Amino acid sequence: MRSSHSRRQFLKEAAAGHALGLAPLAQGGTAAPRYDLLIRGGRVIDPSQGLSAERDVAISGRRIAQVAERIEESAARQVLNARGMIVTPGLIDIHVHVYDGVAPLGIPADPTCIAKGVTTAVDAGSAGAHTFPGLRKYVINAADTRIYVLLNISVVGQSTLSNDNPWGELLDLRYANPGLAVRTIEQNRDVILGVKIRLTRNIAGDHDLKALGLAREAADAVKLPLMVHIGGSFSPLRDIMGMLKKGDIVTHSFRAGEGGILDGRDRVLPEVRAAIARGVHMDIGHGAGSFSFDTAEKALRQEVLPGTISSDVHQFNVHGPVYDLATTLSKFLHLGLSLEQVIERATSNPAAVFGFSNGLGTLRPGSEADAALFSLAEGNFEFTDSVGAKRTGHQKLQPAATVKGGRIYGSASIPVVQG
Repeated sequence: MRSSHSRRQFLKEAAAGHALGLAPLAQGGTAAPRYDLLIRGGRVIDPSQGLSAERDVAISGRRIAQVAERIEESAARQVLNARGMIVTPGLIDIHVHVYDGVAPLGIPADPTCIAKGVTTAVDAGSAGAHTFPGLRKYVINAADTRIYVLLNISVVGQSTLSNDNPWGELLDLRYANPGLAVRTIEQNRDVILGVKIRLTRNIAGDHDLKALGLAREAADAVKLPLMVHIGGSFSPLRDIMGMLKKGDIVTHSFRAGEGGILDGRDRVLPEVRAAIARGVHMDIGHGAGSFSFDTAEKALRQEVLPGTISSDVHQFNVHGPVYDLATTLSKFLHLGLSLEQVIERATSNPAAVFGFSNGLGTLRPGSEADAALFSLAEGNFEFTDSVGAKRTGHQKLQPAATVKGGRIYGSASIPVVQG
């Protein structure tokens, strides 16, 4: 249920988009309109349909009704003008931290997610079994962003580690409780998609493989994927990769330094290639310390591409270098991926990873009516990775408006009109 505050904000931002003319709303003709909303004249990029062309998108209620070369404005109650813009399915960010006020990393979901084109976000391990009820009650049930969860194998979630307390949630393995994790997941399968574990040494200590075994036990019991945060671990990555199964996710896959996917000669580890071959997904999870342009360039030259691009946006990177998912996608445009490839890795690919049954990550007729509008700015844009390296890109995706479940949310790029 949306809170009264978020309802007011939703209406205010939608009204702002109308007032400023970026996304003007037009009333249809006198005949009863067939559609509630028409997104008109944008370049629709929907990898799930192999579509990259100018199209109109019609919405009825919460569902996509039609995608066609031309749909008359009179057929809709409202018209959202997308001319000159990119129209995509609502973006899916599978690695965020939005347990604001409990996990030290946490930030409010809506200003960084739905306001920036991300209609669906997956909180990756902020909550464990003991702290999950609060995440559900105060975040999932209150936010306009659609939020799913990967449950931390530690019952305390990510409530211990901060800049002032550098000790993570798995240094004491007594907090890793597969049975309690399984029970929490079984009671909340509508929002919990899998299990999360972080293996950095200051989080999992020297017993990282034992901790991973406990997380493996929980994931296997509920038949859901395991997301593993790699880098800086006590055990070598080759041993970690050997414990992963088809459907699991490796996040921070293009990180720099110890415990990454490259060997001492900058070649992709054979164990990484073997894991990919058996169906392990490689996710970006940019974060404050987990994405390197140099690693990405070397991996891409060896034809190792990420399956999903996520932001790992949180308290310590939301003001740079991450900012949001759109900026992270723009970095991969600079790295040479096409616009279609980057959109695929934030729509249809993450939808496939988690098997969303309600038609997310697509604009196919009958699917959930989530869409994102972006301008594709041309110029010189400085991008910074997690180790401070900079690159100059020449294209940048800039969020313009968001539709979730058939309703216009608006965009942080449109100033809110104070009435």
